[in-house]
Amino acid sequence: MRNMIRFALLLTMLLLPYSASAILSMELTRGVAGAVPIAVVPFASESTTPPQDVGGIISNDLQNSGRFKVYAKNALSQFPSDAKQVSTSYFHRLGTDQVVVGKVLPEGNNRYQVNFQLVDTYGSNQSGNIVLSKSYHIAANQLRAVAHHISDLIYQQITGVPGIFSTKLAYVVVEHSGNANTQYRLEVADQDGYNPRPLLKSSEPIMSPSWSPDGHQIAYVSFENHRAGIYLQDVANGARRVLSHFSGINGAPAWSPDGRKLALVLSKSGAPNIYVMDVASQSLSQLTHDFYINTEPAWSPDGRSLLFTSNRGGGTQIYQIDLSNGNTTRLSYDGDYNARASYSRDGKSVAMIHRVSGIYSIALLDLDSGRMRVLSGSVVDSASPSMAPNGSMILYETLAGGRSVLGMVSADGRIQLRLPARNGQAQDPAWSPV
Repeated sequence: MRNMIRFALLLTMLLLPYSASAILSMELTRGVAGAVPIAVVPFASESTTPPQDVGGIISNDLQNSGRFKVYAKNALSQFPSDAKQVSTSYFHRLGTDQVVVGKVLPEGNNRYQVNFQLVDTYGSNQSGNIVLSKSYHIAANQLRAVAHHISDLIYQQITGVPGIFSTKLAYVVVEHSGNANTQYRLEVADQDGYNPRPLLKSSEPIMSPSWSPDGHQIAYVSFENHRAGIYLQDVANGARRVLSHFSGINGAPAWSPDGRKLALVLSKSGAPNIYVMDVASQSLSQLTHDFYINTEPAWSPDGRSLLFTSNRGGGTQIYQIDLSNGNTTRLSYDGDYNARASYSRDGKSVAMIHRVSGIYSIALLDLDSGRMRVLSGSVVDSASPSMAPNGSMILYETLAGGRSVLGMVSADGRIQLRLPARNGQAQDPAWSPV
């Protein structure tokens, strides 16, 4: 399978001797039964049409979360722009408890004022109760960002969980041209796939992007000059530097929760082993000291332990190492292959690639009960799971229509989305912090 091949390529080093058309397009493939009904009224505007449809972006965010049944423009016959104009009787008949209204007002010099209100139609007065009310004064190029921010506020108000609509995705796009040349791009995009921006373009493979906890930097592996190295790049200005360029494997960088260290895989002493690097000084300490294949480290939320993938038990499984004493414990037992693990936000469960009878899925292991739950359904291939910062969703790589695309599945398995790239194949995704 494809993820087994990539795993082998990285470990044996067999790989050694920007365009808008590449945008991801989010598609909800399965949502929650009994999703919360909410009306998002198109935001009113004056004189000129704003460069972004703020109400439409909010509608798409909430709809694609899978947890809301959104009544948007085509489902409405009344279009209030202020809480005082909301007819509770109309929205009750429509079947919704919550209504989002707002305005986008030009202020000159390419700036806008954005006002929004979240109204509870079961309030004590005829127009309902105002649950949220905010006003923003922003530049035109911030309209999409503020729309995502409003979606975050609404999502948290109704579900009690922080929203993730303002987060970013990093991923690698692979394009094969007709003359057999392959091009790789490390890209960053909004969580809904918009605003893709290349950080690096190369004719050599790029893999394993990893966000710093503050979201300002990405560590990744690049095979420039046919040799693997770990690079650190500033997301805003593009400045980059080499962190690790030893002979052999330099792979799988993973940030510590405090942003001061990177766990990584090096084979400079022979077999692939897990090391920890101090980012400022680039000093190294070795955690595993054996001749097994040890790779794919991931930090616990409290920074006290690391997950990693190893074949030390005969098959590929997930292990945990206690950083205080070096003790190693096997975590995964179900399935004949488990890899690429990461902790949930609360540290109580672990997401991973899980294989049974040749079928690769995304699964979640409950650390208290030991129960393994398959989330992504029966698919032929799933790889590279990355947990959302609020723990609600898992981003991963899968196959659709014969090519590699990005998928999302909720931590309870009830919501699934796809984000296929229009050009090339998207792989190795990583979800940014909030």
